[in-house]
Amino acid sequence: MALRRLQIEGEWFTDESGHAHILRGVNLGGDCKMPYTPNGHTNLPTDFSDHRTVSFIGRPFPLAEAEEHFSRLKAWGFNCLRLLTTWEAVEHAGPGKYDEAYLDYFATLCRMAGEHGMYVFVDFHQDVWSRMTGGDGAPGWCFEAVGLDLTKFHEAGAAHVMQYKYDFARGGRQEDRYPTMTWSQNYRYPANALMWTFFFAGATFCPDFKIEGRNVQDYLQDHYLGAMEAVANRIRDLPNVIGFDSLNEPGSGYVGRHLSYRHLAKSEIDPTHPRPGLAWSPLDGLAVARGLTRTIPDLKLDTQQMRVVHGGDVTVNPNGTSIWMEGAECPFERAGAYRMKGGEMEVADEFFFLKQDGRVVTMERDFMGPFFQRVATRIRSIESDWLLFAELDPGEGFAHGFPKDTPRGTVNASHWYDVVTLSTKQFNFPTWVNPYSGRKLEGADAIEEQYTKQLGFIKENAKSLNDGQGAPTLIGEFGIPFDLDQASAYKAWAAGDKSDKPWEKHVIALDLMYNAMDKLLISSTHWNYTASNRNDQAVGDGWNQEDLSIYSIDQRANRNDINSGGRALAGFVRPYPRTIAGRPLKVKFKRETGLFRFVYEALGDGETEIFVPSLQYPDGFTVEVEGGKATRDDKNQSIRVRADGAGKVGVTLTRL
Repeated sequence: MALRRLQIEGEWFTDESGHAHILRGVNLGGDCKMPYTPNGHTNLPTDFSDHRTVSFIGRPFPLAEAEEHFSRLKAWGFNCLRLLTTWEAVEHAGPGKYDEAYLDYFATLCRMAGEHGMYVFVDFHQDVWSRMTGGDGAPGWCFEAVGLDLTKFHEAGAAHVMQYKYDFARGGRQEDRYPTMTWSQNYRYPANALMWTFFFAGATFCPDFKIEGRNVQDYLQDHYLGAMEAVANRIRDLPNVIGFDSLNEPGSGYVGRHLSYRHLAKSEIDPTHPRPGLAWSPLDGLAVARGLTRTIPDLKLDTQQMRVVHGGDVTVNPNGTSIWMEGAECPFERAGAYRMKGGEMEVADEFFFLKQDGRVVTMERDFMGPFFQRVATRIRSIESDWLLFAELDPGEGFAHGFPKDTPRGTVNASHWYDVVTLSTKQFNFPTWVNPYSGRKLEGADAIEEQYTKQLGFIKENAKSLNDGQGAPTLIGEFGIPFDLDQASAYKAWAAGDKSDKPWEKHVIALDLMYNAMDKLLISSTHWNYTASNRNDQAVGDGWNQEDLSIYSIDQRANRNDINSGGRALAGFVRPYPRTIAGRPLKVKFKRETGLFRFVYEALGDGETEIFVPSLQYPDGFTVEVEGGKATRDDKNQSIRVRADGAGKVGVTLTRL
């Protein structure tokens, strides 16, 4: 049976019957960031010279393997996919040249997801702009279009890219050459910052910089939206497709920054905690891009002092390599940001990226709001009911919230992570310590309360959306690294320990996260499911040594067991209400005992469906309903509840 099209009513996803839906989904998949042919995993060397001829057909998996993976995700209770693609996957061959075979492949994935009972929203993914700048997303020809030479980025120190830093002969984890989770520092490096500033704010800060008669901002955004439209046209008639993500974790570039300011400590200019890595100022970035040598403070995490400290200085671009192509000029010099004097760069306007015509500019109001409008207009020209899953810069946007002109039909799709666990690949339990702030928490209840508080802040931002009527909150990404504690669980597995014991920390961490989301009654898509994941610290999800996949082929010991290959399943395969004939009031699951409690306000007629995984109830369960009657469907791991009438209904599951 075809899934019902979803819309929004206040904080809920609803269908045409007015039933509320909670979406519990997964990101599919982590390796969709990289080409399938040739294999673009970052643990394999490349100079990116083949960027126009790559193919993403086969990411997240070949169609011949799709049935296995979709069936597994369905068995684990997921009813939604944040399905990844990239601008590069669609338009890698050149401006306006779409990969038609890939579009057919992607549409087939969307259709198959619907056949397995899963809604889809399309994520045009990126991290730190592109593969050539240490992440994924934009096609390589974008650099040529703006006059940048991607072959010079590494030599100039303008990007931090694993394929150039990593010693492939040596293998393994290499903290001396490519430290854990340092890819995100690229947002501050010049190759990234230039492209984000062009993409979002080129018309404001360099209005005379034009490509083919259009301002650089319009040129880049038009092509991005054109690729999105090409996908949209292929999937417009699929009822399980409910919308598009605006753009994964967008960067702000130099927008809103003082030209010469280096963020070394909390200050009046920037009251946030500094982050490890080079403390680039915009002036540093513009100078390095132009071919000047700069000495930049390097911030380190001091675990003794429990804070980020100045760990020395780094000389960047000692050979004076410019990343501008021959004949190209920096448009920000022409626009008056800086001037050259005696071979050195000096500030011409300290507030160049902060003020325009005497008015302070902000990323959210001046650039994200109009961008959201453009994305919504483009996708809704194809299908008027599609939802916009909106994201802000994860490093900046939470503090300011969504802009007032965010279009109607928008979902709060912000991301959330336990940043300490993510960045250190350690889950310190039962004593949890934040090394950036020094804060200490004791016990599961305190950690869960902290998670609930952080997620609650994100949910609060949704209240301003849709003209103040509110919006559903769907946490677009959250999860944990599975190579915690130097991949101790993988080592135990390799040594023959196939029990649940090596995964206890993982289960506890995930359990606390899902408990917090249950308490707040919010939807989510777990990061991530990667079909090609390996229990190898150099590989993981195939991208920059991240390893957050809930599945690994290295752990698929029994092809006949749908759960085989799953990691820490008890932490995320858990009961939850999928469809509610009314409005949910309370969800609580106690993993240790299997006690599940759900309360909702019944509205009108209809059935409420609750997912009840056999993994949590291997010997069965009992059902008690107050104010209604339950029908079991053990084959499909669910129960259906019909209320006796309007009013509160309570459902209790007890493990046998």
